[in-house]
Amino acid sequence: MECMSGPYFIRGSVSLPEAELMWRFSRSSGPGGQHVNTSDSQVELRFDLAGTEALPDVWKERALQRLAGRLVDGVLSVRASEHRSQWRNRETAAVRLAALLAEATAPPPKPRRPTRIPRGINERRLREKKQRSETKRGRSGRDWG
Repeated sequence: MECMSGPYFIRGSVSLPEAELMWRFSRSSGPGGQHVNTSDSQVELRFDLAGTEALPDVWKERALQRLAGRLVDGVLSVRASEHRSQWRNRETAAVRLAALLAEATAPPPKPRRPTRIPRGINERRLREKKQRSETKRGRSGRDWG
């Protein structure tokens, strides 16, 4: 049964270390009919983010900061129970954990450099505004009749 689809890459060459992943299985409340009462198909995957050596320090700091609300004693946990088979739930949980870490360790976006609006564009906008107001003034119907 240990045929997981290889290492789960976070970003670049950094992947989730299989040794640091803690798996827990329990009865799922998801689909499965009577089968659901007998098999432990719900998967809980735990990863000790605070104690890991697999991530570069900068990434670790970033992830600890961004995922602070989700961590319990520095441990990040992910649940999956949408599939009937435990194996597919394991896949889902691992992929979800990798995606979470990838998002949390991403570098902050570059700051936006404010740019000036070209004068020509501004003048054109004002010209069009004036034209529009003239059109609307012409509709007021004072001169008719």
